[in-house]
Amino acid sequence: MRPPPAGRPGRDRDLLSEPLTVGALDLPHRVWMAPLTRMRATAPADLPNDAMLRYYVQRAGAAMIVSEGTQVSPEGKGYMDTPGIHSAEQVRGWRRITDAVHEAGGTIAAQLWHVGRVSHASFHGGQAPVSASASPFRNRTTIRGDDGQPVRVPCPTPRALALEEIPRLVDDFRRATANARTAGFDAVEVHAAHGYLLHQFLSTESNTRDDAYGGTIDNRARLVLEIVDAVCEAWEPDRVGVRISPVGRINGLDDPAGADTGLHVAAELVRRGLAYLHLSEPDWTGAALLPDGLRRELRSVYPGVIVAAGGYTVQKAVPLIREGLIDAVAFGRAFIANPDLPQRLARDLPLNEPVPETFYGGSEIGYTDYPSFT
Repeated sequence: MRPPPAGRPGRDRDLLSEPLTVGALDLPHRVWMAPLTRMRATAPADLPNDAMLRYYVQRAGAAMIVSEGTQVSPEGKGYMDTPGIHSAEQVRGWRRITDAVHEAGGTIAAQLWHVGRVSHASFHGGQAPVSASASPFRNRTTIRGDDGQPVRVPCPTPRALALEEIPRLVDDFRRATANARTAGFDAVEVHAAHGYLLHQFLSTESNTRDDAYGGTIDNRARLVLEIVDAVCEAWEPDRVGVRISPVGRINGLDDPAGADTGLHVAAELVRRGLAYLHLSEPDWTGAALLPDGLRRELRSVYPGVIVAAGGYTVQKAVPLIREGLIDAVAFGRAFIANPDLPQRLARDLPLNEPVPETFYGGSEIGYTDYPSFT
């Protein structure tokens, strides 16, 4: 296990200001921007746009920006106005954003996303979304209403991804990784958390398959690891991270064996020499805190860089960094409302409060108009 940073006597928050090497990247501090779905891409082609460029450049002071979930294929879409990274036009749009972030001194990773069953038939020509198994579940997603505004609707029962379709899905992630390189990202993050497709394969609740991708823990983890291997073929492993959420119910998925599965996946990822493991903790959804015992077990099997996210404050993050249980912290809602969050945290300045009504969809109100500290 890596030794924690030393910090300075009497200045615990300085631990967040210490530099950190993450795979091939040398980052100036430990305050990351978590991936945040904001639903501001341009329809109908799901294109990154000027508003998104302004939003990310404003937050270029993050040690690492992890982009909003970016669908690897049309099949991977589950919410209105979320960007893709599967078309040439989308890649060009992202390239404008990454160039601008780099010019502002920032670093940015693309989060590669397939939502699976957390979707709606209207995104797929009237066809059912895909999942590990064809099991009904209770959850909602966001589509465009008749008035053009976001509206929440129930997710339908998905169809099971056929065995012969899995190589194509793996190729979608490989191609998205190559596209992310072309688009100028510094790294990619495979989204295997939050009840989306890869998590649906991992969970015993949503995966009732009886083939090589279901049943045992090795089989349920097979798809995630095949995708990670494909991503690492398209880019060096030291440019690849993976996000997991071993405990907590989210997007209609409860993962009763999630702790054991998460430990298994983490141990397998060590063998692949990735840049980092991104741990999404359940308390941001109102669930219980991540058990201390599980946190220590994860560290024992994964000695590399662990980035933690989930309702974090300086007071929550610093003891865990000091103890060596995490290496960096990703802030979500605080970054929405505070584009200059790292500077505010370093100087112990007051924070803007986010406006939840503007989180998803809409104009640049609640998106690019939060003030920096002056």
